[in-house]
Amino acid sequence: MLSSNVTNFEAGYIQLFHSTCKIIIPQIITAYVCLFILIPKFLNTKKTILFIFWLIILLVTMFVLYVTIHMYFYEPKYVQYYNEIAKKYAEDPFLKRLSSFSVFLSKSIKFLTPTALLLMVQFYKNQQRYLKLNEQKKIAELTALKHQLNPHFLFNTMNNLYALAIKKSDQTPEVIEKLSDILDYMLYRCNDIFVSLQKEIELIENYLSLEKVRYGKRVQISFEKDIQQDVRIAPLILLTFIENAFKHGVSQELKEAFISIKISFEGDYIIFNIKNSKSKTHVEKSIDCIGLNNVKKQLDLLYSTNYSLEIKDKKKSYVLTLKLISK
Repeated sequence: MLSSNVTNFEAGYIQLFHSTCKIIIPQIITAYVCLFILIPKFLNTKKTILFIFWLIILLVTMFVLYVTIHMYFYEPKYVQYYNEIAKKYAEDPFLKRLSSFSVFLSKSIKFLTPTALLLMVQFYKNQQRYLKLNEQKKIAELTALKHQLNPHFLFNTMNNLYALAIKKSDQTPEVIEKLSDILDYMLYRCNDIFVSLQKEIELIENYLSLEKVRYGKRVQISFEKDIQQDVRIAPLILLTFIENAFKHGVSQELKEAFISIKISFEGDYIIFNIKNSKSKTHVEKSIDCIGLNNVKKQLDLLYSTNYSLEIKDKKKSYVLTLKLISK
């Protein structure tokens, strides 16, 4: 009503109000019937043909209602203000007006316009709700995976400390200090979805220090870093692969083993490469473990298609290359 030009209605605002009502009443009925009856009962249950059938019945009914209001309520009040063409149309009988397909089509579009707008609003709200629920689900899954991963790491580290304590090694205080730094990071500093890569590198260095103490000359460890700027990465991802390398390449090797690690940054991608020797005393059928399976799930949740993971099972070594986009 506010957007209409009242000068086009010679009887003033009361005519404008009645002219608006004869359209709005069918629009309201159409919207409520579609949103609360037809769509939930037929369209949402994939009964498309029944939905179309009842929608046509609804539009025909609303057109009959519109013509009835127009002919028996609106026209008697305002026919005197009609121009000659409108007066001639006002002489048409009820059934003739109902038989005009072009008028029926144009009015049906008007009847359905508010319904379409409300459906768009409803769809937007549902999408926002879905995205929020999906994000909450993702966070819950990541939390569960991290809770599985942390005890796995701690179990391995405590075994290292236990072995040193039995030997009454002078390196035990150093190991406790490194373990304290690791626990501080894992419990308090890596609770965000993405953390500083530099912090992850410090974690890896502490972990490697523990493993060097544990294995001594049994393992040669090489760790190269080519990071020119600090970027963000999902926490504990890289450490899990390193743990896995020690498990399958060092722990069962009685002679000298090797682990070579390199982290670099190229373009927008963090590239992590680790190569470790195979045990000569025991052949592993699979390099999968709880930690590795968990980290793969985390990569799927956090990076979706923005990462690549390649694991090569060579004759004397395992080679893993992870490439993921920085955050």
